Amino acid sequence: MYLATTGRPDAPPPRARGRRRVSGTVLALGAVSLVTDISSEMVTAVLPLYLVVGLGLSPLQFGFLDGLFNGATALVRLLGGHAADRGGRHKRVAGLGYALSACSRLGLLLAGGATGWIAAALAGDRLGKGIRTAPRDALITLSSPPDDLGRAFGVHRAMDTTGALLGPLVAFALLWATADAYDAVFVVSFCTGVVGVLLLLVLVPGGPAVGAGAPRPRRPRAAAPLAPLRSAPFRRILGVTTLLGAVTVGDAFVYLLLQRRLDLAVTWFPFLPLGAAAGYLLLAVPAGRLADRIGRRRPFLYGHAALLVAYALLLAPGPGLLVLGLVLGMLGLFYAATDGVLMALTGPILPAGRQASGLALVQTAQALARLLAATGFGAAWTLWGPRTALVLALAGLATALACAWRLLPAAPRTHGSPGGPEGPQPVRAVPPGPAGSAAAGLPPGGEGPPRSTGLAPRPAGTPGPGALPRPANLPSSGAPPSSGAPPSSGAAPSSGAPPSSGTAPSSGAPPSSDTPPSSGAAPCP
Repeated sequence: MYLATTGRPDAPPPRARGRRRVSGTVLALGAVSLVTDISSEMVTAVLPLYLVVGLGLSPLQFGFLDGLFNGATALVRLLGGHAADRGGRHKRVAGLGYALSACSRLGLLLAGGATGWIAAALAGDRLGKGIRTAPRDALITLSSPPDDLGRAFGVHRAMDTTGALLGPLVAFALLWATADAYDAVFVVSFCTGVVGVLLLLVLVPGGPAVGAGAPRPRRPRAAAPLAPLRSAPFRRILGVTTLLGAVTVGDAFVYLLLQRRLDLAVTWFPFLPLGAAAGYLLLAVPAGRLADRIGRRRPFLYGHAALLVAYALLLAPGPGLLVLGLVLGMLGLFYAATDGVLMALTGPILPAGRQASGLALVQTAQALARLLAATGFGAAWTLWGPRTALVLALAGLATALACAWRLLPAAPRTHGSPGGPEGPQPVRAVPPGPAGSAAAGLPPGGEGPPRSTGLAPRPAGTPGPGALPRPANLPSSGAPPSSGAPPSSGAAPSSGAPPSSGTAPSSGAPPSSDTPPSSGAAPCP
């Protein structure tokens, strides 16, 4: 008799056919992000023109305000993640962030020309974005199976990028229809942001969808924001993210280099981000599915390799339009393979109840590192020129990528994930004794069915190596077979060998001294 391995307690459960791969919570959050990004990108697209051309602020003043608020956003993410983890208030904290960003559009409308009120409105928008990002990503992590996190984040980022594409188009259409009436843009942006908040309240459930039987997250202690740092794999992910972010040139510099390289007219410059966003939109879901299939470590590194190619293309000679398409495509691939994939790589290793805090740490470190990289690249451009600065950025990214390949840990495999370079599926430990057997679904006192070895079947009556026959002087009635296999009759094993471990003679009778069993499994009749 041969038994399959499907009944083994450590065997991964089979993936259900036709199972919904993306949860309703992820789709609802994607819809919220789509609407909110339409609202925010409407303002982002026209804000430089409004502040510099409409109100007369200098580019230095605008750059200082924008950089200051972006740095403040990175730090606020830590507070938002900590607040969301305390009591599992992810939806409530995320809703606060979305509402704060929506109200900031109304603040721009009421500010008039007062610089202080404009600064307060911009601060509210950036603070709202910083508060909501980590709780939203934590909701995606908690509402999705671990082996489908890459696909879940890919779907969300694709919907989010759709809003980023539509926002500038809506804004410029409004300016064209209203003869450059910026107030109309702010009013429509505010109303759209309110719709996003309402979608969050109505469509997103109050708590993450935790599977049946899963332990409820415990309330974190006061040191929750830094608690994920106790994990060695998390520290390595955090270090690699910071290292790669410190050598990542800002998108604005890439677009400026493209404009200088191709001598584009100024009127076409605002459409360059749309090309990268379109590539991100098309590749976000395939990149997430690939990350779930082969592991999230390699796609994350491949994405930075695509960014390395984009930098090299800016230095290499070639036709202008070809360089334009390839650079924007590589930039879109970089975001598709790194943004959501990084969250999917980090989420499974975080302790229960601290997902938002851990994700906020990674996002904050990445944002601050990129802010530092943008400052350094701007200084190098000013001192030595754009080509030298780009060569230094290319060398720095290549070095950081080589280090990251050695340092970045592999995510733990989850049930239902294919095997691969990230390691085998961990085996569940079962304690000995009746309690462990009951927990594993085994009969009391038993060790479960034997695993299939893949060997060819033996003829009936032929003892294999280490066979354990029933002693000839014991009756067959009322005695259960040893090790789950029936004994063979008429076997005369040699004397002097003790019984094999883990087996007991039938009916409690000891084997006779002249017929001790040999070691191993019982032959099949």
